Amino acid sequence: MIRYTPYGKREILIIWLAAVLLGTALLFVWPDATPWTQVGALALGFIITLFFRDPQRDIPDDINILLAPADGKITDIGPADEQEFLHEPAIRIGIFLSVLDVHINRAPCTGKVAYLQHHPGKCINALSWKAASEKNEAMSMGLNCLDHPAAKVLVKQITGAIARRIVCSSRMGQTISSGERYGMIKFGSRTELYFPTSDVAEIAVKVGDTVRAGETILVHYTQPAGVTVDI
Repeated sequence: MIRYTPYGKREILIIWLAAVLLGTALLFVWPDATPWTQVGALALGFIITLFFRDPQRDIPDDINILLAPADGKITDIGPADEQEFLHEPAIRIGIFLSVLDVHINRAPCTGKVAYLQHHPGKCINALSWKAASEKNEAMSMGLNCLDHPAAKVLVKQITGAIARRIVCSSRMGQTISSGERYGMIKFGSRTELYFPTSDVAEIAVKVGDTVRAGETILVHYTQPAGVTVDI
């Protein structure tokens, strides 16, 4: 049975209402094509509804990893001047989400929400990841990660050419578990993970890899956390 996210309740209702109205209208406008016009309208509604699917995931039981915060394809891995939350040398891993991917965002590790910031901007095609990263509308969430080697991470939800609405249900001070759902970007987008540069952080993916939110390990730390962050 397909599970759907509550983040899409309004859209699913609108989609099916539109499908029923379209099928009814075609019944009168093009009666000779019945029932194929109605079947087509309903099929279109079902296909669009699939965008809001929310499958269960097997979350790895390991506190020394960072998980993919989104489904999609790795587009870039490299150093980043992250001065929004980390304020130190960082690594960025970018993930492109096509309209065919599951669009639920999940926490890369367990942490307390210490930073939330919406950034207005454009809706450049997320495939142009450099421009999209710098100029598109985005929502940033910073986590202080108790007893985790990263100590703190930043996740950015970024709109694309089709994606125009970001959902982030996190609240300041809330503790989020590793792999827990915290939002989605509707209809194609980009998600970025930032974490401090570290000699004990081994990146477990490469550009071009396909990843799954809450399941795919992006980073593995070869040494457990030695200190904790005061949160």
